[in-house]
Amino acid sequence: MNQPRKFYLATIICITLLATSCKDLATKELNSKEMEKAEYAIVVHGGAGTILKKNMTPEKEEEYKDALNKALDIGEKVLQEGGSSIEAVEKTIQFMEDNPLFNAGKGAVFTHSGKNELDASFMYGKDMNAGAVGGITNIKHPISAARAVMEKSEHVMLSGEGAETFCKEMGLETVDPSYFRTERRWNSLQRILQSDKDQTELSEDDIDKKHGTVGCVALDKDGNIAAGTSTGGMTNKKYGRIGDSPIIGAGTYADNNTCGVSSTGHGEFFIRFTVARDIAALMEFQKLPLEEAGRRIINERLVEKGGTGGVVALDKYGNIAMPFNTEGMYRGYAKPGERLVKIYKEDD
Repeated sequence: MNQPRKFYLATIICITLLATSCKDLATKELNSKEMEKAEYAIVVHGGAGTILKKNMTPEKEEEYKDALNKALDIGEKVLQEGGSSIEAVEKTIQFMEDNPLFNAGKGAVFTHSGKNELDASFMYGKDMNAGAVGGITNIKHPISAARAVMEKSEHVMLSGEGAETFCKEMGLETVDPSYFRTERRWNSLQRILQSDKDQTELSEDDIDKKHGTVGCVALDKDGNIAAGTSTGGMTNKKYGRIGDSPIIGAGTYADNNTCGVSSTGHGEFFIRFTVARDIAALMEFQKLPLEEAGRRIINERLVEKGGTGGVVALDKYGNIAMPFNTEGMYRGYAKPGERLVKIYKEDD
């Protein structure tokens, strides 16, 4: 072999080794950053959809941001004091269920027959136990009902009157169904019913293009992840329709080895494509980082299938992801020395 050829090959080998070394170093730095475990972390959402700044008054925007911050305050306090992720998730979502701004609990939308039917789910990443309720009408905090099913029954999902009977036996707070009525949600239903009767199209202002759900995922100081989701469903829903919120693997998922997820979106798509579980599966089987797994499911696969919505998620290191494919999503997170609350897509 002549000298120029030897020199050429040696140069190629050196460049290849250098490039490989740089790539390995970059990967190690990335992995090191991802594996810097936060002492605790919490992330919340209050629904996703056509949420545009031009349609929001400054006062209403401030209301939503204040509510998200208060929700984070509640959960973060639990975690700071060494409380469990389960307790943090339950208390955070209870607050959001009590706030009429959100389509859950007190702010729930009405069904076609003029009722409020509530769904919720809970999952614990340590043992992957889970609980859910669907179509309940008189339990003040559906998220507490889901937790009770998870911890105090041998089942995963209870629905309707049976779920209500179980909750009463467990001593959960009950209310008259009228407790959930708000004029805002009632008027929304009436406009839709009138439009159906007159066979006319709704105005842009009357069309509810928000997927109203609340959710929370938390990582506690013991390294345990919990996730919960609660909703009033879809305005004018019929036939006892239940969406993804109480479906484990669609609306909620938690596994200490990968991540916790709470979803908000067009439930039928989230059910069919097991959105919450698929994010965890990409992390488990393809070793993808949380942010990339969330992006692939929400911004690629779900979009390809025609589904809209988003998720909030965190992994075992406290890394946060809040991907969505709509114009906005009420969202925020907190961990030691760090907090963020956002509404619109352009905030990113």
